[in-house]
Amino acid sequence: MLEADLYAHLLAGVFASAALTAALLLFYSAPYGRHARAGWGPSMPTRLAWIVMEAPAALVFLGCYFAGAHALELAPLALMAMWQTHYLQRAFVFPFKLRPGGLTPVSVVALGFTFNVINAYLNARWLSHFGAYETAWLWSPAFIIGLMLFVTGYRINHWADRVLANLRAPGETGYKVPRGGLYELISCPNYFGELLEWLGFAIAAGSVAGWSFVVFTAANLVPRALTHHRWYRAQFPDYPRSRRAVLPFIL
Repeated sequence: MLEADLYAHLLAGVFASAALTAALLLFYSAPYGRHARAGWGPSMPTRLAWIVMEAPAALVFLGCYFAGAHALELAPLALMAMWQTHYLQRAFVFPFKLRPGGLTPVSVVALGFTFNVINAYLNARWLSHFGAYETAWLWSPAFIIGLMLFVTGYRINHWADRVLANLRAPGETGYKVPRGGLYELISCPNYFGELLEWLGFAIAAGSVAGWSFVVFTAANLVPRALTHHRWYRAQFPDYPRSRRAVLPFIL
């Protein structure tokens, strides 16, 4: 099989898995975090789980990217830097900000690991090998708009994670209602920020691989945000009724 054929099959597989993921998560919450429950087989520490799941998105991406014929050209390098800005932090910084003690099913980790390997390959190979970016792409409206959305989403995502991390004092357990900023409009600004990031990346890259990632991200995060939103309303009777789940004023 030629690599171009393999690439096309994997790309189609991401779109298909997005549809399946959305269908499943609309009825069954992913069994980790506040929705953790028994019956999903062996588990591993959540901090280690995050590293194992997210590291391929950074490391496999780098390996595939630098194997490409255009890896050292300016436009692909800029797009690679956007990707790595997110995933180096997500794989090797964010896990150490998590409170120790949580567990995540190994089955969930395996699924996340597999997706990240495939997704990293698809996007890295497009940027540095199959795509053909002129340096002038860096001044195109698509790249500039995409970069602005990516940076905005990145800042929202990190701010929202910081708010959640600071909700509990050392030694405290349980959950609290987050307040302030976008938390007054939606229950999951962290997910909203991540959606903006990858929407921006897809626009900046102008690739089908980038758009497949946006579709999969939405299929994964939107149902989970709806589950979070219902959980907040069930746990806290005074939870603000005007808040939406993930898209301000809409959903």
